[in-house]
Amino acid sequence: MALFQIENVKKTYGKVHALRGVNLSLEGNSQYVICGASGSGKSTLLYLLGGLDRPSEGRILVEGKDLSSYDDESLARYRNLYVGFVFQFHFLLPSMNCMNNIMLPAQIGGATPSDLKENVQVLAEKLGVTHCLKKYPYELSGGEQQRVNIIRALSLRPKLLLCDEPTGNLDSENSMKVTSLLKQLATEYQSTLVVVTHDDKVAAHFDNKISMVDGSVV
Repeated sequence: MALFQIENVKKTYGKVHALRGVNLSLEGNSQYVICGASGSGKSTLLYLLGGLDRPSEGRILVEGKDLSSYDDESLARYRNLYVGFVFQFHFLLPSMNCMNNIMLPAQIGGATPSDLKENVQVLAEKLGVTHCLKKYPYELSGGEQQRVNIIRALSLRPKLLLCDEPTGNLDSENSMKVTSLLKQLATEYQSTLVVVTHDDKVAAHFDNKISMVDGSVV
Protein backbone atom coordinates (compact mmCIF):
# COMPACT_ATOMS: atom_id res chain seq x y z
CA MET A 1 0.00 0.00 0.00
CA ALA A 2 1.26 3.49 -0.88
CA LEU A 3 2.20 5.76 2.00
CA PHE A 4 -0.06 8.48 0.55
CA GLN A 5 -3.10 7.78 -1.60
CA ILE A 6 -4.87 10.73 -3.22
CA GLU A 7 -8.31 9.73 -4.53
CA ASN A 8 -10.35 12.03 -6.80
CA VAL A 9 -9.40 15.10 -4.79
CA LYS A 10 -11.10 18.35 -5.75
CA LYS A 11 -10.65 21.78 -4.20
CA THR A 12 -12.75 24.84 -4.96
CA TYR A 13 -12.51 28.39 -3.67
CA GLY A 14 -15.85 29.97 -4.53
CA LYS A 15 -16.09 29.62 -8.32
CA VAL A 16 -12.38 28.80 -8.73
CA HIS A 17 -11.59 25.10 -9.30
CA ALA A 18 -8.05 24.78 -7.91
CA LEU A 19 -8.03 20.95 -8.18
CA ARG A 20 -10.23 18.96 -10.56
CA GLY A 21 -10.14 15.35 -9.40
CA VAL A 22 -6.52 14.46 -8.69
CA ASN A 23 -5.51 10.81 -8.30
CA LEU A 24 -1.99 9.98 -7.15
CA SER A 25 -0.02 7.44 -5.14
CA LEU A 26 3.13 8.48 -3.28
CA GLU A 27 5.46 5.80 -1.97
CA GLY A 28 7.37 6.02 1.28
CA ASN A 29 11.07 6.99 1.21
CA SER A 30 10.62 8.39 -2.32
CA GLN A 31 11.22 11.79 -3.86
CA TYR A 32 8.85 13.71 -6.12
CA VAL A 33 8.75 17.06 -7.87
CA ILE A 34 5.46 18.76 -8.84
CA CYS A 35 5.74 21.14 -11.80
CA GLY A 36 3.32 23.46 -13.48
CA ALA A 37 2.57 27.08 -14.29
CA SER A 38 1.25 29.51 -11.72
CA GLY A 39 -2.36 28.60 -10.93
CA SER A 40 -2.00 24.96 -11.98
CA GLY A 41 -2.89 23.72 -8.49
CA LYS A 42 0.50 22.39 -7.43
CA SER A 43 0.75 24.40 -4.19
CA THR A 44 -2.89 23.65 -3.35
CA LEU A 45 -2.14 19.93 -3.61
CA LEU A 46 0.92 20.35 -1.39
CA TYR A 47 -1.10 22.15 1.30
CA LEU A 48 -3.74 19.41 1.29
CA LEU A 49 -1.04 16.75 1.73
CA GLY A 50 0.35 18.70 4.66
CA GLY A 51 -3.01 19.10 6.38
CA LEU A 52 -2.95 22.89 5.99
CA ASP A 53 -6.29 22.73 4.17
CA ARG A 54 -9.03 20.18 3.50
CA PRO A 55 -10.28 18.93 0.12
CA SER A 56 -13.74 19.94 -1.08
CA GLU A 57 -14.24 16.39 -2.40
CA GLY A 58 -12.26 13.15 -2.43
CA ARG A 59 -9.90 11.57 0.06
CA ILE A 60 -6.27 11.78 1.09
CA LEU A 61 -5.17 8.60 2.84
CA VAL A 62 -2.01 8.61 4.95
CA GLU A 63 -0.97 5.06 5.80
CA GLY A 64 -4.59 4.11 5.13
CA LYS A 65 -6.10 6.80 7.38
CA ASP A 66 -8.31 9.47 5.81
CA LEU A 67 -7.10 12.98 6.71
CA SER A 68 -10.64 14.33 6.28
CA SER A 69 -11.73 12.27 9.29
CA TYR A 70 -9.29 14.15 11.55
CA ASP A 71 -10.64 16.88 13.80
CA ASP A 72 -8.69 20.16 14.03
CA GLU A 73 -6.62 18.99 17.00
CA SER A 74 -5.64 15.72 15.31
CA LEU A 75 -4.80 17.55 12.10
CA ALA A 76 -2.58 19.99 14.02
CA ARG A 77 -0.78 17.06 15.63
CA TYR A 78 -0.33 15.43 12.20
CA ARG A 79 1.23 18.64 10.87
CA ASN A 80 3.52 18.98 13.87
CA LEU A 81 4.78 15.41 14.22
CA TYR A 82 4.41 13.87 10.75
CA VAL A 83 5.17 16.72 8.32
CA GLY A 84 8.11 19.05 7.79
CA PHE A 85 7.49 22.22 5.77
CA VAL A 86 9.99 24.27 3.77
CA PHE A 87 8.48 27.30 2.07
CA GLN A 88 9.88 29.91 -0.31
CA PHE A 89 9.75 32.41 2.55
CA HIS A 90 11.42 31.10 5.67
CA PHE A 91 8.91 32.49 8.25
CA LEU A 92 11.58 32.68 10.96
CA LEU A 93 10.45 34.80 13.90
CA PRO A 94 12.64 37.94 14.07
CA SER A 95 12.40 38.17 17.87
CA MET A 96 14.06 34.75 18.39
CA ASN A 97 17.53 33.57 17.55
CA CYS A 98 17.81 30.73 15.04
CA MET A 99 18.17 27.96 17.62
CA ASN A 100 14.95 29.02 19.35
CA ASN A 101 13.20 29.30 15.98
CA ILE A 102 14.22 25.73 15.20
CA MET A 103 13.19 24.44 18.61
CA LEU A 104 9.74 26.06 18.66
CA PRO A 105 7.72 23.47 16.64
CA ALA A 106 9.35 20.61 18.52
CA GLN A 107 8.58 22.18 21.90
CA ILE A 108 4.95 22.57 20.84
CA GLY A 109 4.97 18.88 19.92
CA GLY A 110 6.43 17.85 23.27
CA ALA A 111 9.84 16.66 22.06
CA THR A 112 12.72 16.26 24.54
CA PRO A 113 14.93 19.39 24.21
CA SER A 114 18.24 17.60 24.85
CA ASP A 115 17.65 15.00 22.11
CA LEU A 116 16.46 17.67 19.71
CA LYS A 117 19.45 19.97 20.28
CA GLU A 118 21.83 17.15 19.44
CA ASN A 119 19.99 16.52 16.18
CA VAL A 120 19.97 20.25 15.38
CA GLN A 121 23.73 20.48 15.90
CA VAL A 122 24.32 17.54 13.56
CA LEU A 123 22.11 19.10 10.88
CA ALA A 124 23.72 22.52 11.31
CA GLU A 125 27.16 21.01 10.75
CA LYS A 126 25.98 19.22 7.60
CA LEU A 127 24.42 22.40 6.23
CA GLY A 128 27.33 24.61 7.26
CA VAL A 129 25.34 26.97 9.49
CA THR A 130 26.56 26.09 13.00
CA HIS A 131 27.76 29.69 13.32
CA CYS A 132 24.20 30.92 12.65
CA LEU A 133 22.38 29.19 15.52
CA LYS A 134 22.88 32.00 18.04
CA LYS A 135 22.24 34.73 15.48
CA TYR A 136 18.92 36.35 14.63
CA PRO A 137 17.33 35.85 11.19
CA TYR A 138 18.05 39.40 10.03
CA GLU A 139 21.77 38.75 10.55
CA LEU A 140 21.81 35.91 7.99
CA SER A 141 21.97 35.78 4.20
CA GLY A 142 19.03 34.38 2.23
CA GLY A 143 20.83 31.07 1.71
CA GLU A 144 21.63 30.79 5.43
CA GLN A 145 18.03 31.55 6.39
CA GLN A 146 16.76 28.81 4.07
CA ARG A 147 19.22 26.31 5.57
CA VAL A 148 17.95 27.16 9.05
CA ASN A 149 14.42 26.69 7.70
CA ILE A 150 15.41 23.22 6.45
CA ILE A 151 16.83 22.29 9.87
CA ARG A 152 13.57 23.34 11.51
CA ALA A 153 11.60 21.21 9.04
CA LEU A 154 13.78 18.14 9.58
CA SER A 155 14.38 18.46 13.32
CA LEU A 156 11.62 15.98 14.22
CA ARG A 157 12.57 13.53 11.43
CA PRO A 158 9.23 13.86 9.57
CA LYS A 159 7.88 11.07 7.39
CA LEU A 160 6.79 13.71 4.88
CA LEU A 161 8.92 16.68 3.83
CA LEU A 162 6.95 19.24 1.78
CA CYS A 163 8.76 22.06 0.00
CA ASP A 164 6.91 24.87 -1.78
CA GLU A 165 9.29 26.73 -4.14
CA PRO A 166 12.15 26.26 -1.62
CA THR A 167 14.69 27.87 -3.97
CA GLY A 168 12.46 30.68 -5.23
CA ASN A 169 14.43 33.41 -3.44
CA LEU A 170 17.91 31.98 -4.09
CA ASP A 171 20.42 32.46 -6.88
CA SER A 172 21.25 29.58 -9.23
CA GLU A 173 24.25 28.33 -7.25
CA ASN A 174 22.42 28.27 -3.92
CA SER A 175 19.31 26.77 -5.59
CA MET A 176 21.30 23.74 -6.68
CA LYS A 177 22.97 23.43 -3.27
CA VAL A 178 19.66 23.56 -1.39
CA THR A 179 18.04 21.07 -3.78
CA SER A 180 20.91 18.62 -3.34
CA LEU A 181 20.79 19.03 0.44
CA LEU A 182 17.05 18.39 0.56
CA LYS A 183 17.42 15.20 -1.46
CA GLN A 184 20.39 13.99 0.57
CA LEU A 185 18.77 14.66 3.94
CA ALA A 186 15.40 13.20 2.92
CA THR A 187 17.21 10.00 1.93
CA GLU A 188 19.14 9.90 5.20
CA TYR A 189 16.04 10.56 7.31
CA GLN A 190 13.87 8.20 5.20
CA SER A 191 11.38 10.98 4.53
CA THR A 192 9.11 11.14 1.51
CA LEU A 193 10.14 14.37 -0.24
CA VAL A 194 7.70 16.41 -2.34
CA VAL A 195 9.00 19.61 -3.95
CA VAL A 196 6.87 22.14 -5.82
CA THR A 197 8.84 24.24 -8.31
CA HIS A 198 8.60 26.15 -11.56
CA ASP A 199 12.38 25.90 -12.03
CA ASP A 200 13.27 23.34 -14.72
CA LYS A 201 16.82 23.03 -13.39
CA VAL A 202 15.53 22.04 -9.96
CA ALA A 203 12.99 19.63 -11.48
CA ALA A 204 15.75 17.94 -13.49
CA HIS A 205 17.21 16.59 -10.21
CA PHE A 206 14.17 14.33 -9.69
CA ASP A 207 13.25 11.04 -11.35
CA ASN A 208 9.61 11.16 -10.22
CA LYS A 209 7.99 14.16 -11.92
CA ILE A 210 4.32 15.13 -11.54
CA SER A 211 3.09 17.73 -14.04
CA MET A 212 -0.05 19.76 -13.40
CA VAL A 213 -2.20 21.89 -15.70
CA ASP A 214 -5.41 23.71 -14.67
CA GLY A 215 -5.88 21.69 -11.49
CA SER A 216 -5.25 18.27 -13.06
CA VAL A 217 -2.32 15.90 -13.21
CA VAL A 218 -1.18 15.32 -16.79
